[in-house]
Amino acid sequence: MTFLSDPVNFIVSWLRSLLAGWGATAGVSTFVLSLIGAGLLAMGSLMWVIFLIWYERKIIGRIQDRFGPNRAGPFGLFQPFADMIKIFLKEFITPRGADVVPYNIAPVLAVASVMLIWAVVPFAVTIFGVDLSVAVLYVVAVGALGDLAIIMAGWSSNNKYAMLGAFRMVAQMISYEVPMVLSLMVPVLLAGSLSMNDLVKAQTPWFIVTAPLAGLIFFITSVAEVGRAPFDLVEAESEIVAGFNIEYSGLKFGFFYVAEFMHAFTVSMLFAVFFLGGWQGPWAQAYPILGFIYFGIKTMVVYFVIILFRGALPRFRIDQMMNVTWKLLTPLALAVLFVTALLAKLLANMAVFPFTLVMLVANGVMLVFTSTLLSRFANRERVTFAVPGDTDESPEEASA
Repeated sequence: MTFLSDPVNFIVSWLRSLLAGWGATAGVSTFVLSLIGAGLLAMGSLMWVIFLIWYERKIIGRIQDRFGPNRAGPFGLFQPFADMIKIFLKEFITPRGADVVPYNIAPVLAVASVMLIWAVVPFAVTIFGVDLSVAVLYVVAVGALGDLAIIMAGWSSNNKYAMLGAFRMVAQMISYEVPMVLSLMVPVLLAGSLSMNDLVKAQTPWFIVTAPLAGLIFFITSVAEVGRAPFDLVEAESEIVAGFNIEYSGLKFGFFYVAEFMHAFTVSMLFAVFFLGGWQGPWAQAYPILGFIYFGIKTMVVYFVIILFRGALPRFRIDQMMNVTWKLLTPLALAVLFVTALLAKLLANMAVFPFTLVMLVANGVMLVFTSTLLSRFANRERVTFAVPGDTDESPEEASA
């Protein structure tokens, strides 16, 4: 084992031998190393957000025919640092009548709910925090802490607009969690395990090929979970004055901002793990550093698509957003889960290639059926909301 082939285990072995030389027992060494690893993971994820802010502003600027950050430092790279200093220096203002304890805990809990997911993400074959046997269940459970942070922030602020924004956001998150969890069960069924490391190793081929509809549902619901466009009803300023965090200022408001960017990148990582083979790639098993690079590339591709969504799509109305999840995504996710479970049981002994082909055909049939139903529904809605006498003719053609 060398540093280039397996840097994490190389450093861990070196630190363990160093602690043993200082007289530390095996238990103490394990505790100290776990503490160092958790600290590095937490600090690394928070520092990475600084780059994500710059990266997203640059991409959105180009989409909207702007330069994006370009004044502070080369290519505007120092702009996030200037914003960070500004938000550190801003005054903390606590509204009169606020419930101080949940009011102050909510921003920290919002960041922690996202950061805790990183503990079980396999960045490479040997680079991960903890290999839980129920990691998928852990991810779903920890994600629910974000819902709790939002309702705490809105309720404790003593502001009706904040309360309305919190109710709207939590309703959105809980509604979209239903199809998201159902779609997550598809890779779990195909891999036969809830461990994220086992999910990555079982993807031959990637699950996006075997179950593309499940991947699409997971992607859409993940974007809604983050509250990004076109699902950013929580930031509809003209309606609810910026939502649940309206009464926060300074670093407390910044924590919600950090949580949003980190969450968007985290769901990109999860999509790469569940459907894009995670760290898999040529020589990734033998050289974990290569697996880390493959995983980073896949994650950045997914994150780029999420940014494109934000820069290109208009906002849904609240009724449209709820219709999408309860009338489309949830029934479709149930159908995908049922068909996947049935085919996985019936074709358990089939070779990989024919099994993948059958699954692709089944997903294609479900997609065509869903598209047909959506087309009929859209046509019916057009007839319902058509204005009498409204035609596509110009005034000259109508008078003629």
